[in-house]
Amino acid sequence: KMSSEKFETLEDDLNKIIDELKESDRNLSSQSGEERKSAIRRVERKLEDANIIVQELESEAKLAPVNYRTQMLGRLRHYRNDIDQLARNLKRGNVSVTPGMDNYGFDREERLETSNRAKLLQGHQSLQRTSESIARSHQIAVETDHIGVEIIDELGQQRETLLRTKDRLVETDDNLAKSRNILKGMARRLVTNKLIMAVIILIELAILGGVVYWKFFS
Repeated sequence: KMSSEKFETLEDDLNKIIDELKESDRNLSSQSGEERKSAIRRVERKLEDANIIVQELESEAKLAPVNYRTQMLGRLRHYRNDIDQLARNLKRGNVSVTPGMDNYGFDREERLETSNRAKLLQGHQSLQRTSESIARSHQIAVETDHIGVEIIDELGQQRETLLRTKDRLVETDDNLAKSRNILKGMARRLVTNKLIMAVIILIELAILGGVVYWKFFS
């Protein structure tokens, strides 16, 4: 999926606003007087809403995977171009400016109200981004805690394995000591048997020599 569900939802809202702005731009030239001023105020508010949604889309795009981010930012540039063009069309419109009026036929009080509304929307968006950041931080903390528990469990298992290995090594060392003692005993018995055999042979030789002597010299 190329983008997040939130990105797609915001994109749908932005496309709807841009379509309404284009329709208002086409109808503006045929309007005059209070009707024209009201239409301009609506266009101005929709432009503000569009710019706020673009900021939200940009925030979502920055969180997207790299392979999707380039496409999402390219679509954002297209939306910005449309919004900038609509804003330029509004500025180029033949708007009558009366004393006490500012840009686009707004009086100062109306501009202040619009500015406050934009600030409120931006504050809401900032709060939303902060909440999302806190939620992501909480999720990372939970995942980190889970990983830490798994590591502790794994270290505990490794400790038990090392202790069992140590016990087996001690047992093996005891068996080797017993084997050395057995080999030493066998070596001693072998030497003893050899000495006994040598004594027996000497005795037999002495007996044989005595028999020979007695037979030939007696």
